[in-house]
Amino acid sequence: MLKGTARLSLSKTFKNRITTFVARADRSLCTDQDWWAYLLGWEVTRIGFGARSYRDPRFDTLQQARGEVDGGVRA
Repeated sequence: MLKGTARLSLSKTFKNRITTFVARADRSLCTDQDWWAYLLGWEVTRIGFGARSYRDPRFDTLQQARGEVDGGVRA
């Protein structure tokens, strides 16, 4: 029977394998969309499993040209 540190390291190893598997699955699901966003120069933010937020940084330039700050409020 496993005792103390052996059980702890076994659970850490199992947790590490699950975490690695989930991360690989996440990347695998979103690879095409992330690559497309990268080619367009967009910013990609990982939100959760299989969830991404894609943003075109050119919108910052547009907001600055209009004089807008914080979501459309004019300065």
